[in-house]
Amino acid sequence: MATITRFEDLNICKEARIQTQSVYAQIINNQNIKDYPLKDQINKSSGSVMDNIAEGYDRKGNKEFKQFLAIALGSNGEVKSQLYKSLDRCYINQKDFDEFKIRNESIAKMLTGFIKYLNKTEFKGTKFMIEEAITEYASTNLEH
Repeated sequence: MATITRFEDLNICKEARIQTQSVYAQIINNQNIKDYPLKDQINKSSGSVMDNIAEGYDRKGNKEFKQFLAIALGSNGEVKSQLYKSLDRCYINQKDFDEFKIRNESIAKMLTGFIKYLNKTEFKGTKFMIEEAITEYASTNLEH
């Protein structure tokens, strides 16, 4: 198993990035779509999924990470809603919608699974490892 040392190493972040790229390529960058409010909103929500994974990870504590993963899950749901709007307004076809939906639902499952995992683990996050190491170091050095 590979060690995760940065948010970019997380498969869930990689999938969120692909979703953001696909949304940009097929909807935002499509000059035929003049629905600028929808384009702006789906751009923001798809980017928010990846942004919240990154922010939660970089806070170095599982409690904060879970909170930001939950926000990412909400943003991912918002992307799905906007994909339905895009389909209903004929901005994307059924085949493209189905591909988007598969990735979107996979991201939702990954986020939910990650939150469940963090709820069960006793590891509180790397920022606590640093605090524990400082405490251990201080107590060891005080004894000598």
